[in-house]
Amino acid sequence: MYYAYKYRLKPSDAHHEELDRHRDICRQLYNHTLYRLDEYQDEHGELPSMTTLRSELPDLKAWWDGLSDVYSKVLQTVVERLFDNLKGLSKLKENGYGVGQLKWKPPREFRSFTYSQSGFKLDKKGGQTVLSLSKLADIPIRLHRAIPDDAKLKQVTVKKEPTGEWFATFGVQMDREPPEPPENPEKCVGIDVGILKYAHDTDGTVVGSLDLSDERERLEREQRKLSRKQHGSNNYEKQRRRVAECHADLRRKRRDFLHKLSNYYAQEYDLVAVEDLNVKGMMQFNSNSRNRASAAWGTFLRMLEYKCEREGTHFISVDPRNTTKECAACGVKSDKPLWVREHSCPSCGFTADRDWNAAWNILSRGIKQLGAGRSEATPVETALPTGTISVPAKRVIEAGSPTLKREPSGER
Repeated sequence: MYYAYKYRLKPSDAHHEELDRHRDICRQLYNHTLYRLDEYQDEHGELPSMTTLRSELPDLKAWWDGLSDVYSKVLQTVVERLFDNLKGLSKLKENGYGVGQLKWKPPREFRSFTYSQSGFKLDKKGGQTVLSLSKLADIPIRLHRAIPDDAKLKQVTVKKEPTGEWFATFGVQMDREPPEPPENPEKCVGIDVGILKYAHDTDGTVVGSLDLSDERERLEREQRKLSRKQHGSNNYEKQRRRVAECHADLRRKRRDFLHKLSNYYAQEYDLVAVEDLNVKGMMQFNSNSRNRASAAWGTFLRMLEYKCEREGTHFISVDPRNTTKECAACGVKSDKPLWVREHSCPSCGFTADRDWNAAWNILSRGIKQLGAGRSEATPVETALPTGTISVPAKRVIEAGSPTLKREPSGER
């Protein structure tokens, strides 16, 4: 199992300068490698391999002042980063997207560098934990949660956020296998995500969307102030950081909510069924794209998937087509406009909340997709008629789950 653990660094002023210097050398190497890639293609009529360009690094150190100051593994990962970007462009092109060419990186767009396999370690010095980086410095780090004892540190990425803060993200490999999901899950749930109500599940729990209106107003206010500053001045830089802090505040609060909600479903149920949403495609619609982006459905589903794997819970994504139109009791389709929030079947007379009906359809498809050992009966036919429980997003953040009586978990 491979996980990422992210921690905040606490560099001194001298550390800040050295980190920025190493980052800029890596940026210049990235641009130089991109130039060499184009030059090699013009000479030989084909793209060079990653090994070919990495083999040129020792010769570069002979005339490039400062390149030897950076750890060799870091320089190699810069070349790998360029080829990873090329692979990303190729996949987009295969999927029918119009792509251009890679461009040189300005300082504001190259914010990180990576130590892979070696050159870094966590150590104790002077009564505090430090991240020792080869050819750089021993930088104090805030370990707000412990890394498991059986974990192997495979790499660390040091990144400077737009706010000016530095973070270290560890790639952690664990030998232990996740628990096997139960063959016949007893506690099953289907989840329908939305905008007005973030999640509506088959148990009748309705989780409200996170209210970030105050944070957005503050962001818009600070952005208006930024537009009135002279570009490149000291006041412009101060205001730019305030805008970046507003963005970071929004992102942290949203991810905190999504972490706690996904952790609840992964720990409480044996099977979780969700829609296989094409979130990227939905963002291309003409209307309501801002609310879709703010909902971060893709992030929530990715968090839910890896946490279900960690907890030994079946995670099933089903075809989202017609989950709202179909009746959960008899399967008859009936069109309804978006503003109609109640499902009323013209065939069997089954009446329920629109999202609750969709959640049952999602669970039904998930159970059928799971296969053997399950009843062919529609789940809603055997369900007891229970009312819904509306839960504000604030309760999820404060208690760690939508339920009232549950000990919050600090694991992410």
